[in-house]
Amino acid sequence: MKYRKLGKTDVDVSVICLGTMTWGEQNSESDAHQQLDFATDHGVNFIDTAEMYPVPPKAKTYGLTERYIGTWLKNRQDREKIILATKAVGKSDGTYFRDNEEVARLHARHLKEAVDKSLARLQTDYIDLYQLHWPERTTNYFGKLGYSHVEEEEAIDILETLEALDDLVKSGKIRHIGLSNESAWGTMRFLHLAEKYNLPRVASVQNPYSLLNRSYEVGLAEVSIREECGLLAYSPLAMGMLSGKYLGGQMPEGSRFSLFTRFVRYVTENAHKFTEQYVALAKEHSLDPSQMALAYVNSRRFVTSNIIGATNLDQLKTNIDSIDVTLPDDVIKGIEEIHNQHPYPCP
Repeated sequence: MKYRKLGKTDVDVSVICLGTMTWGEQNSESDAHQQLDFATDHGVNFIDTAEMYPVPPKAKTYGLTERYIGTWLKNRQDREKIILATKAVGKSDGTYFRDNEEVARLHARHLKEAVDKSLARLQTDYIDLYQLHWPERTTNYFGKLGYSHVEEEEAIDILETLEALDDLVKSGKIRHIGLSNESAWGTMRFLHLAEKYNLPRVASVQNPYSLLNRSYEVGLAEVSIREECGLLAYSPLAMGMLSGKYLGGQMPEGSRFSLFTRFVRYVTENAHKFTEQYVALAKEHSLDPSQMALAYVNSRRFVTSNIIGATNLDQLKTNIDSIDVTLPDDVIKGIEEIHNQHPYPCP
């Protein structure tokens, strides 16, 4: 395994991070524990989850993923070796996230409640990286393109959110903070306010990044490098599309796209068209398509960690082993030639 610093902190995280979004929906508690054991045995020390997991989010499964991690942590004596990241939901229509059945907001009272609940489910005294799952304000995320400004929007001010996070850091409940589904402006605003008011500095940004979605490179890659605030890349296989398992009309039983109709981002005509080309390139060079796609993400300078997910141990092994794959120059050239045909087939 390889490790990189989490932002400007003294924390070393594995370049491969274990994502947990399927646990409690596609994976059982036993499955989750097996994946955790396998990943940590292979050098993975970074685990990413969220209070709203598993996905798709439902009131009856809310928090279940964190509970599975908690029962695993309870039986271990090495909590200090695990870098545990979770997230607070942003402003949403769901009212089951908070006890008073209000819409979740990124202010002090709701963030404290969210942290306390996560700590209880995770059966730990602290969270290493606490992330805001998506912005409070209206902006581009979850594949939205074409920015439309909303004047005088009722949104919690970033400074208010940052001050609330500062209180949680001072309390010892969280160690570091991060963003997710954030823009370049939002990231720079958090960094500016942290410096101006001596508040916690954002250590990472968790956004989508894969061969089918390289939009992070446009503005945020520069921010990540210059500000030492690296990307935690999610959906690096475009929810499994880049493995090639959906090509030719295939729909594997139990796969995410066979079970849930809400995931349309990576099942478009362009997704299939360009996945075919990436899979062909991998096979031409005797590479596993998943490992080629993941190795490309691993190699980017602005990436701190690559969040992989799996529903079985074979997939997990393939994904973790991508850390040992170095792509030859001609493969990189082939990737860039495909990319240049349509830079953002699945934004």
